[in-house]
Amino acid sequence: MRRWWFLTTVALVAVSALAWRGWTADAQTPVQVETVVGDLQIPWEAEFAPDGRIFLTERPGRIRIIRDGRVDPQPWAEIQVAHVGEGGLLGLALAPDFPQTRFVYVYHTYQDGGGLWNRVVRLVDRNGRGQTDRVIIDRIPGAVVHDGGRIKFGPDGKLYVTTGDAREPPRAQDRSSLNGKVLRLNPDGTVPNDNPFPGSPVFSLGHRNPQGLAWHPQTRTMYEAEHGPSGDLGLCCRDEINVIEAGRNYGWPEASGKGGAPRFVDPIADSGANETWAPSGILVPSRGPWRDSLLVAALRGSQLRRLILVGPEFARVASQEVYFQGELGRLRDIFQGPDGTLYLLTNNTDGRGSPRVNDDRLLKIVFR
Repeated sequence: MRRWWFLTTVALVAVSALAWRGWTADAQTPVQVETVVGDLQIPWEAEFAPDGRIFLTERPGRIRIIRDGRVDPQPWAEIQVAHVGEGGLLGLALAPDFPQTRFVYVYHTYQDGGGLWNRVVRLVDRNGRGQTDRVIIDRIPGAVVHDGGRIKFGPDGKLYVTTGDAREPPRAQDRSSLNGKVLRLNPDGTVPNDNPFPGSPVFSLGHRNPQGLAWHPQTRTMYEAEHGPSGDLGLCCRDEINVIEAGRNYGWPEASGKGGAPRFVDPIADSGANETWAPSGILVPSRGPWRDSLLVAALRGSQLRRLILVGPEFARVASQEVYFQGELGRLRDIFQGPDGTLYLLTNNTDGRGSPRVNDDRLLKIVFR
């Protein structure tokens, strides 16, 4: 009897220790995190430059540089933004030819004529500082919430931009509106000739508040993550992970989550009617133990979610795993370094989270 009690106690202690290192009932990969830098102010997106610098946006309007594990004392650039609600300085993307052009693109909210708007601007890296070069796209209607804000260069060299419905759901179904869309642009802001709607930057429509974009590095399958309703139209939850195809309609506000009308594209995964993830940045790692998985940084869900992808185009979800549930607080973004290391950004200083010591932080994921 004593031997049984002893073995049971040891097993329970072992399970508790593994849970701290990232194990859950569903997860099979033991991981933990290490802090790279702390004391960031509402970071939103980060990306490695080829020279090893990390460019990072802080929502109040600063672009910071992290090099060799330290934040440069002076911002690389400061942009006048409307830092209200969910708005401010949001997405960031370095040009694919950054070593030659030195171009950095950012998405930000601003105020004009008593209203809120969003736009994408291009800056250029000159002598280690950012200088505004040109506006890429402007007058995307904004709001205190639902501003979207993720920007990424796709494998086709085009710039993709996610926009929220700005709390006006019908705009997501209106092809003449820039709200509730994934937009596709040439790097200079012109509309590509092969966009699905001639002369329009709209690539897909029917989105509520999309904040995640990623591509599979081999198949080029395009993924998007968006926040489901939190009371809108009397609905709850239903956060979505979608495979994005040119010209397709993803349903909002006429459909939310799986099971919409046949004319709408169903998500490949959703959170259901009783659970909220609030997905933000997403990534398909190009290498490492989580290759061929879609990783989702979740805000309200306070977790990193791993969706294991299957099929010839990796367009189906076979299973899901949850890491760091409630351990790190709100997670805003996940990205990969040139050596394959995975990094997370916390989002606990935005007024909705509970800041921990040294928050907000840039974290490195360590596999054990």
